[in-house]
Amino acid sequence: MANIKVAESAGFCFGVKIAVDAAVEAGEKLGGAYTDGPIIHNKQVVQFLESLNVKQLQPNQELKEGDTVLIRSHGVPPKEERRLQEAGVKIIDATCPFVKKVHEKVRQLVEEGYYVIIIGEEGHPEVIGILGHLEEAGGKGIVVSNMEELIKKMPKRNKIGVVAQTTQSEDFFREAVGYIAENTEEVKIFNTICDATSLRQEEVKKLAPSVDVMIIIGGKHSGNTKRLAQISKALNPNTYHIEKADELNPDWFKNAENIGVSAGASTPDWIIKEVVEKIKELTNS
Repeated sequence: MANIKVAESAGFCFGVKIAVDAAVEAGEKLGGAYTDGPIIHNKQVVQFLESLNVKQLQPNQELKEGDTVLIRSHGVPPKEERRLQEAGVKIIDATCPFVKKVHEKVRQLVEEGYYVIIIGEEGHPEVIGILGHLEEAGGKGIVVSNMEELIKKMPKRNKIGVVAQTTQSEDFFREAVGYIAENTEEVKIFNTICDATSLRQEEVKKLAPSVDVMIIIGGKHSGNTKRLAQISKALNPNTYHIEKADELNPDWFKNAENIGVSAGASTPDWIIKEVVEKIKELTNS
């Protein structure tokens, strides 16, 4: 039988747990709620919450006074929160505390006169929220997701402040900060990558080279899961990113003695357990 090693920190992070618990409570105690998009990037969890009448707001959907809206862990721009308040709805704020810290740091940088570079994915809901706080504070900045973008978009400014989307790659953040520091007079850096993200990435860096096959579990649209898969693939070409157990291919495990498993911050424990049990089944047959 193959030896299966599961990364210690795999699964829900602190912020995701807060949001999912709040959504479950809204479904069970309030009879339902709306969320400003998928509460986390995991289809299975979203489907479960829909069974509790916790559903995503549809484009241009009109809210009635007394409706409940849950702000997901990614946070929202201030103007969106004001819109909800003006609509007279009940707001449950499940913004991750680490994301709120990014909002605070962006405002601080603007107050101190820095142009802000956000290391993150343009269009990601967390980054949309960060940009909203940047705009609210009267600041200016850009979003970059790789070195090519940074080099192309790097502004000619004397004072540059740097923050990161909480689920960004530590390696890219360090490389980007080094380039920015070399190309401007004054830099102020806040490493706002959350501890849970850094820990998962470090565990994958240790685990992936030590096993024959590496399985990364999580939503295909989950930024932090995709980064875990990229890190793992660079260290172990036999890396596979799946969302659930029925995607496992028996051919992946032929002659595999050691199998590593990790999962993104939006992957619930029950999916991880299902995957591990399925791997045991496939490697015992």
